[in-house]
Amino acid sequence: MLKWGAGCFAVALMATATAAGAAETGLMSLFDRSKPSVARVYGQALPPVGFVSFCSRHESECRSLGGTRFQVQMSPERWELLNQVNRFVNGSVKPLTDEEIYRQAEHWDYPQTGTGDCEDFVLLKKRYLEGLGFPAESLLITVVLDEAGEGHAVLMAKSDRGDLVLDNRRDNILLWSDTKYEFLKRQSQDDPQIWVALTNKRRNEATIAGGN
Repeated sequence: MLKWGAGCFAVALMATATAAGAAETGLMSLFDRSKPSVARVYGQALPPVGFVSFCSRHESECRSLGGTRFQVQMSPERWELLNQVNRFVNGSVKPLTDEEIYRQAEHWDYPQTGTGDCEDFVLLKKRYLEGLGFPAESLLITVVLDEAGEGHAVLMAKSDRGDLVLDNRRDNILLWSDTKYEFLKRQSQDDPQIWVALTNKRRNEATIAGGN
């Protein structure tokens, strides 16, 4: 069984030596933009059922932070940390569905046995990055529709260079606007238990639960 405590932060930094040139190129592309690319908010949205259940079991990790809308000032060092954590978690967790792991349609949790679906990847990346000094209110669980119209979850990092996406389906970090996803909703920066809509289209909640 894999342990996901604070001691793994050091392992994450050492075990994923991101190619320095590629990481620097990705960072420079953010600064080449005329202005940061930020997802528009259209009002409140219902939180995912799996998230509500997760918060009932992990109350301390879903507390309000007092409405601070913090954006990470992206430096080469922080960019490297984002890349290392994204790659480390992607390479350490085997993707399986909630049905395969828990015999449930939807269950959000940390990957206790080295397996998980997309939400579990997101939760672990968020925990690691908070442990490395990233403010919790800048790391937001986000629900999207992928290219096939299937529900999927990613981690959105709010930065001064735009909204960055950490995804278990790729190791490179992209601006939200550079993905091919349709962004549906995410946690609010004001309160992690409140969710906001990133689209003004009506969606059936049953079709937008996170997938793999």
